[in-house]
Amino acid sequence: MKVLLVNKYFFLKGGAEAVFFETARVLKAKGHSLCFFSMHHPQNFPSSHSRYFVSQVDFIGSPSWPHQLKAAGRILYSLEAGRRLSALIRSEKPDLAHLHNIHHQISPSILPVLKKNKVPVVMTLHDYKLLCPVYTFYSQGAVCERCAGGRYFHCLLHKCSKDSYLKSAWNTLEMSLHNTLLDLYGAVDVFICPSRFLQQKMTRKVEASRLVYLPNFISLSAPPRNPLQPDKNIVYCGRLSKEKGLRTLLRALRGLDARCQVIGQGPDQPYLEEFARRNALHNVTFLGHKPPEEVKAHIRDALFTVLPSEWYENHSRAVVESFSLGRAVVASRIGSIPELVKDGETGLTFSPGNAEDLRAKMLELMRRPGRALEMGVNARRFVQEQLEAEVLYPALMNIYGQALEMDR
Repeated sequence: MKVLLVNKYFFLKGGAEAVFFETARVLKAKGHSLCFFSMHHPQNFPSSHSRYFVSQVDFIGSPSWPHQLKAAGRILYSLEAGRRLSALIRSEKPDLAHLHNIHHQISPSILPVLKKNKVPVVMTLHDYKLLCPVYTFYSQGAVCERCAGGRYFHCLLHKCSKDSYLKSAWNTLEMSLHNTLLDLYGAVDVFICPSRFLQQKMTRKVEASRLVYLPNFISLSAPPRNPLQPDKNIVYCGRLSKEKGLRTLLRALRGLDARCQVIGQGPDQPYLEEFARRNALHNVTFLGHKPPEEVKAHIRDALFTVLPSEWYENHSRAVVESFSLGRAVVASRIGSIPELVKDGETGLTFSPGNAEDLRAKMLELMRRPGRALEMGVNARRFVQEQLEAEVLYPALMNIYGQALEMDR
């Protein structure tokens, strides 16, 4: 089978890209032919299909009003993406398209092109964009589902997009155009939901028959170091943004006899660094962005990792990567996290935003390192039995078969 894989970034920018490239690796290993559609970017990996990629667009550092207007128009409907994808389809003639993260930089304007060319479409949902203009169900420092029923004007009323009326208005218009006026996502045959939690939420927009549960692939990494020599390192790895709960983590770390390494970058970083300085949190080190192998090395050297999220995480990559390295996770009970972090088995959970509860759970594992290491062994076994590609590949093929059958 020739599969067209689509994602807006063609380098390892985040969790969605990790899943995208892992899917490509598995499909290629199983003998499938692949072609790719993405966006040009200086960090892209090489690809023989890059001549079809859409031009790069920057929604954050746009230098001029004309550039910003062009970028904004691309969010609504990208004619360029449609033209370039049509050319790729004519050349490669894929049997099926598997979409990942396409919003904004590519836009769902490619969906009618796929439908016109009779290419069945499978789409992995990495977030809540079909229901929430800003992807996250998170606004003004709290979980928010006001737009989930199609009342997207709440995004504008509450300035959900970067606290800007203009950007929020554009996101409101985008959602109304894509979801209501044009119903672009109606061209998707099957949506892959990596968590049961997301699958349940998506029934507000999509009929249940088009929603299929399938966790994201992950490959087991090299085993952790000798588990008889634990130290008191704690690791957080991910985006530094408010919904990730880092402010709660820093409050929980005050006076704690543990070293916490914070890996990642994001808009909340200046606040977090200033908070750590003001409160003399000498046990917290901000390491910034690190390449994957360095991240793995830090996790292997940790007693456990922590995920204090305060938004609806969807099959957190940070959790499963920690599991694959044989490390337990202390995480908040929100979104799909409890589907992965089984309390007392693969880690411990705490109430979101509750620094005292988080502190108590971290102390519990620090005082009983043997238990933390035992949970890490359980976590690695969980990956082996439920998340490895060899386990999930047959289910992916069933989903592809379902999409092909629907388009006949």
